[in-house]
Amino acid sequence: MERRWEPAGPLDVELALGPHRRGTGDPAWRRTPDGSVWRTCRTPDGPSTLRVNVVAGAVHAQAWGPGAGWSLETLPALLGAFDDVSGFRVRHDVLADVARKHADLRIGRTGRVMEALVPAVLEQKVVGREAWRAWRSLLGHYGEPAPGPAPEGMRVAPEPVVWRQIPSWHWHRAGAEAVRARTIANAAWHAAKLEAAATTQELDRLLRALPGIGVWTSAEVRQRVFGDADAVSVGDFHLAKLVGYALTGEKTDDQGMMRLLEPYRGHRHRATVLIWLSGLRPPARGPRMAARDYRSF
Repeated sequence: MERRWEPAGPLDVELALGPHRRGTGDPAWRRTPDGSVWRTCRTPDGPSTLRVNVVAGAVHAQAWGPGAGWSLETLPALLGAFDDVSGFRVRHDVLADVARKHADLRIGRTGRVMEALVPAVLEQKVVGREAWRAWRSLLGHYGEPAPGPAPEGMRVAPEPVVWRQIPSWHWHRAGAEAVRARTIANAAWHAAKLEAAATTQELDRLLRALPGIGVWTSAEVRQRVFGDADAVSVGDFHLAKLVGYALTGEKTDDQGMMRLLEPYRGHRHRATVLIWLSGLRPPARGPRMAARDYRSF
């Protein structure tokens, strides 16, 4: 199935779809040399593979699998067509240039909770490399082959029932310790209720009622599921330091970050994305944190 869609303004497809990529080699996300972005999704109608590129300002998309129709129908939302940027104003001079450079920044929405929740839980309290390794391993063992002519190795995340049935030793083999494994398995029991959440506020309430899911995980999920431009990843290991350094020249903590972001209320997540895109980073004071390989414990 195919669809051609003309966005209202400039669109950077890789920037819009980048938040759904979980590290280099993500089995659910690929960028090919022709500039196309490939993405798999477990839609309400079943698995699908989506290929997206932009030609002469128009988005051209192809989809395969039982969920192809759903993927093409929701394509504009995925690419940020419903992202309301009204009311957003740059309040710090340091962000003025990056905001102009990335005026095409749009925060899309997937409408799919479990595909955002599982990798978010895997990323709790560990370095990204470790979480992405676990994600690749789990999709390689339990995901389905991507429908259609997808690049080699692409997989579709498994259904909730599969996440519930993964034995403890396979979680361990993937590098996810028991706490994160239990959090994902428990959330999978409530997947239907989570997927039915109608608003970002409702999803936040449902997620944070589950053991092992707090403010950071909820924000990471809602940013992707609802395109919540105000959901700040409070508790992130790096974010507060980045925000503080970019806006004041000094690192800060979560409370300080929220004070600095208050002028952007309604768009606080959007402001943090622009800060990340600015490239402003505090000077490194030591070696990078090493990944802990839970497979050896």
